[in-house]
Amino acid sequence: MLSQQHKAIITATVPVLEQGGETLTRHFYQSMFRDYPEVKPLFNEANQHEGTQQRALANAVLMYAKNIEKLENLGPLVSTIVHKHVALQIQAEHYPIVGASLLKAIREVLGAEVATDAVIEAWGAAYGQLANILIGAEENAYQQNAQAEGGWRGARAFEVVSKTVESDEITSFVLKPADGGKVLAHKPGQYIGINVDLNGKQQRRQYSLSAAASGVDYRISVKREPGGLVSNFLHDQVQVGDSIEVFPPAGEFVLADSDKPLVLISGGVGITPTLAMLTQALRGKRPVHFIHAARHAGVHAFREHIDALAARHPQLQRFYCYEQADPNGAQPHATGYLNPQQLAEWLPQTRDIEAYFLGPTPFMKAIKSHLRALGVPPSQTYYEFFGPAEALA
Repeated sequence: MLSQQHKAIITATVPVLEQGGETLTRHFYQSMFRDYPEVKPLFNEANQHEGTQQRALANAVLMYAKNIEKLENLGPLVSTIVHKHVALQIQAEHYPIVGASLLKAIREVLGAEVATDAVIEAWGAAYGQLANILIGAEENAYQQNAQAEGGWRGARAFEVVSKTVESDEITSFVLKPADGGKVLAHKPGQYIGINVDLNGKQQRRQYSLSAAASGVDYRISVKREPGGLVSNFLHDQVQVGDSIEVFPPAGEFVLADSDKPLVLISGGVGITPTLAMLTQALRGKRPVHFIHAARHAGVHAFREHIDALAARHPQLQRFYCYEQADPNGAQPHATGYLNPQQLAEWLPQTRDIEAYFLGPTPFMKAIKSHLRALGVPPSQTYYEFFGPAEALA
């Protein structure tokens, strides 16, 4: 039970977390992977190496501590964590491992003088409260997925029925259930979790669904990441007819019902969830502005598909921006980085729009800033990170 005294102690540790939260979470992961190697497949090694996982956890712990008196101020943070956990199939038995490792890290990093028995007790109670919230929400999601038409719980075997090269870096995989049954209808913008065996070790990843719901299959479009264990495995080794374990769709970065003009802005592989959003939007009459940025034509996936949609749907306007243009290749509408002036030309005349954007973190930071400067209401802009959530300050 989290008492008022516990809350006061948690609040008092906020300055410590602001100064050394990332050091704490880095030690936490190292300690947990050493003591509990069985949970390592649940985490992306690339995110660990780059430090994004540590920064995301440090921010989440800090936000929890700052709002311990009013958890409702956490906003979408808890929901985002739940969706990520559901896509990876985090279970109730994983939480005691995380809790024990977190308390151990607090003690070892902060030292006995700061991390007194009272502090450890308070953080143990605080973690227990948060764990119970997450476990309950995740169990509810698991039950809903299992009970829905075409739904299931846990891993389900899917067969790769097609493999299509979309660009120099991106390849699409269409997956159908090996049991021949239906699949859970996903919302445009959601992702699935997959589980693959690499040299006897399980690896779990999340990939956006790059096609609208069909009820019979899922499509993911995977960018080959330099050094990426799973992305390179999918590109180089997985073939039509192979089997992959799939977890049900999750994610809250989804297209909301609206009559306002829709703007979809993507950079690189960030195009994948916007494809399902675009298909859904074109079933209605709302104007759509589709803006995509790529390094060059060779890595621009789905250009022919978008062009064909624009030819059939007058409500769709599309604009492409390449960092580098090739005189012998497909031409963009603009070159260089997507700046505010160019974005202003491509947006609808009204700023009362719904804008969704996704791509590399620096790209997203720039787009968020540009949209605000151009007068688009922040409450009508939506984004999501492919990996651990970071701040777009």
